[in-house]
Amino acid sequence: MPIELLNTSGIFALDGGEWSVTNNIWLVGDDTEVVVIDAAHDFSAIVDALYGRKLRAILLTHGHNDHINAAIPLRNVTDAPIFLHPADRMLWDMVWPNSAPDYDSLPNDKICTGVHRLELLHTPGHSPGCCCFYDADSSVIFSGDTLFCGGPGATGRSFSSETTILISIYEKILSLPDSTIVHTGHGDSTTIGAERTRILEMIQSKKIAI
Repeated sequence: MPIELLNTSGIFALDGGEWSVTNNIWLVGDDTEVVVIDAAHDFSAIVDALYGRKLRAILLTHGHNDHINAAIPLRNVTDAPIFLHPADRMLWDMVWPNSAPDYDSLPNDKICTGVHRLELLHTPGHSPGCCCFYDADSSVIFSGDTLFCGGPGATGRSFSSETTILISIYEKILSLPDSTIVHTGHGDSTTIGAERTRILEMIQSKKIAI
């Protein structure tokens, strides 16, 4: 059943810097309804990609502006509720100080759409409220900026921690089967197996206790 990719481009801004980025927006569901994972840059492109289907929810992997800057206008058009982990509310407020998400995303939340059953995994490190959405039946995880093709998401900016992200990946993501497909927030998809050795080597080289 449909797992669809939409790309939008815009600016990621944090700590006084700005970078041009292309974001992956994932639509998950069936021919009648979907959820959107991340709402980046261009709400009208997301609306067009719905093709008239009902949008059940806007699931945000984290609160960086390039993942949330289309969330409010998308909600205004579709009436779909916005889910964000509360630990990233300070990042949300930088973009939308006069509006709030509808629900706190909390560990073990499950959201069903079509045949898909998405389980929320809290994976802090890239930001305190970073989350992934795991569909065990389809053997797919939507990793946001926690895990990319080539390694962990970026750290070194405000509210991020390399040690924390590596522990999150080890505890929450590497426990999944190697065949699990990883659909990322930017760039190409990968698998757990393709990233496992690289992540374990990073943990060992940095002498992180796990």
